[in-house]
Amino acid sequence: MIGFSRSKWWKILTVLLLIYVIIGAFLLKVPALPVLHETIRNLHFHVPMWFGMYLLFLVAAIYSLRFLWGNRSGRGNLAHDLYAEELSNVGLLFGILGLITGAVWARYTWGEWWSGDVKQNMAAIVVLLYLAYTVLRSSMDDPELRARVASVWNVFSFVAIYPILIVIPNYYESMHPGSSGNEGFVVYDKLDVSLRFVFYPAVIGWTLLGLWMASLRIRAKYVVMKRLDLLS
Repeated sequence: MIGFSRSKWWKILTVLLLIYVIIGAFLLKVPALPVLHETIRNLHFHVPMWFGMYLLFLVAAIYSLRFLWGNRSGRGNLAHDLYAEELSNVGLLFGILGLITGAVWARYTWGEWWSGDVKQNMAAIVVLLYLAYTVLRSSMDDPELRARVASVWNVFSFVAIYPILIVIPNYYESMHPGSSGNEGFVVYDKLDVSLRFVFYPAVIGWTLLGLWMASLRIRAKYVVMKRLDLLS
């Protein structure tokens, strides 16, 4: 991953995509939808944050599994744990930004910053799971023990995302788009193709930004861990 992070082409692509997304989100014409009105522009920030969060957590979980697999035959590769840690940290940041942008959206469409909607609550629980991951890591000094325990929690947290965000909300009424007859993005997309031209680049752009942020943090900590002779 460190080798890939040194490449420049995807960083240039990230900058160009985000410039386009920010300009398009605020200036391009959007469909006139009941209730949502101009707040539909938040679609290009709120939803891609969650897409980026999912991908970052997925890659983090994969690296945690790789550490645990290597640990079966002896000492696990702490570099894998480092990747998992920083990918999770940036994913957590995206989750918090998703909650904030969602609360802003809710304020202007539902009338409240936080209405206790089931999807809001479940999203907050996911964020708390990964906050617990950071607290768990900071509570242990031994690198190997910290990596083993944190890797197990990281995999558990990722597996828990699906039932928490997808399964449980289906059993409750929700004001969130895509629930209880409230149409989701797919219908918005059919109403006006202009949303597609900003939304899909936004998903790619914000996700690449997250990977970029994680790679910078990984490279900085990698140097420190090398000096401490913690990496095999």
